[in-house]
Amino acid sequence: MESQLQQGIKGYNNYGAWLREKYKGQRVFKVIVDGGFTCPNRDGSKGYGGCTYCNVDSFTPSVSRNNPSVREQVMQGVARARKGNKADRFIIYFQPNTNTYAPAHYLKMLYDEALSYHTEDIVGLSVGTRPDCIDAEKIALLESYTDRFDVDLEMGMESIYNDTLGQINRGCTHDDLIKALGLLQNSKLDVCVHTIFGFPWETKEMMLRYAGEINRFPQIKFVKFHHLHIVEGSVMGVKYKREPFKLFSLPEYTDFLCELLPLVRPDVVIQRLFGLSDMELLIAPNWGLKKSEIQYYIDKAIADREIIQGSSFI
Repeated sequence: MESQLQQGIKGYNNYGAWLREKYKGQRVFKVIVDGGFTCPNRDGSKGYGGCTYCNVDSFTPSVSRNNPSVREQVMQGVARARKGNKADRFIIYFQPNTNTYAPAHYLKMLYDEALSYHTEDIVGLSVGTRPDCIDAEKIALLESYTDRFDVDLEMGMESIYNDTLGQINRGCTHDDLIKALGLLQNSKLDVCVHTIFGFPWETKEMMLRYAGEINRFPQIKFVKFHHLHIVEGSVMGVKYKREPFKLFSLPEYTDFLCELLPLVRPDVVIQRLFGLSDMELLIAPNWGLKKSEIQYYIDKAIADREIIQGSSFI
């Protein structure tokens, strides 16, 4: 007899199951588009060098980096997803850098272009950004697509602590996120926040408090949980090579997630439990497993321990 995990039933509200239910069993895949943006803490507006953990290439597929036009990225991304992932429908995902860091009229031109190909198979638009690059005009622009597409706005929370945000050269504060969430309180957009666990100066107790901060904003529909990984081309990578510091092992991170998930509001959809960079850029931690193997390791531990998302949510 198959276990619940073998049947695809997990102890947390996972994005894959959510997509299958929403799109009636169709396979939906995100197509990453690089819009050529920068960030305000890279171009001098708020600072230089970007976040200390970041090398933008580490989370951008090489095929996106090498394609000069939005059209080519969409066309080739759709073709790859059809062939390699047997995808039926697609979400256009503006991921690298800050994808609302431009005037609204320019953003509209770019989003319109990306959504003008394979229109019968595109079901969504996902836009990754920073909370300090969101305003009412840009929210209204994104909302204008909701009559045709499911639209989600992904913002980097990273940490709930301003001291951490300062140390990583984030260039914005947690108050900026709270302000942006206020603007999105009654929005038609699906809001996603992204967090990073494992900054060496944050204790486990500090990191577990992220759950309460997520829970208090009902407009947060999705979350992405990442462990801190150190990549080539980042400021933190240089520091780590000079003086290595403690990072999560896979068993330690799994233990942490098993403590975190019961605290998270049960309706929050978890898009990711961890993140990986390209192996040629990864410095540490190298868990020695493929992405699918890491996912299975974590999911099996959650199932074996009978962890249920929201079971300790009050």
